[in-house]
Amino acid sequence: MRFEVRTSQRGREMSEYLVLIYSDEKAWESSDPVSAEKMMSKMMDEHRVFGETNGAALRGGNALEPTSSATSLRRDATGKLVVTDGAFAETKEALGGYYLIEAGDLDEAIAVASQVPAPYGGVEVRPIRVFD
Repeated sequence: MRFEVRTSQRGREMSEYLVLIYSDEKAWESSDPVSAEKMMSKMMDEHRVFGETNGAALRGGNALEPTSSATSLRRDATGKLVVTDGAFAETKEALGGYYLIEAGDLDEAIAVASQVPAPYGGVEVRPIRVFD
């Protein structure tokens, strides 16, 4: 395995990392509408601030619709494609969004990722794999 290293505009070697944002969807669903709206507004403000603070490192990102909107694709034992509604596995925390960032090393990526708002969950940092 090799990580792609490129030179930034400032002359530093940089790699890309995916910051996966996980959330407990049931916590959102069980919140009363007023509290959920306040939390969502606060979280949107926090993500805006995160973007402004870390704009130089950000390469992209988005929020995802709930797992109930997912469509899973798997091959069965015969190789036939099976398409099902919903997420493949049920978990307490589901992938709710992501950021693609550029950082000099894992420690720098963690420093950026530690600022990502995740009130009902957490984040995971994974280096982007580059194939020769």
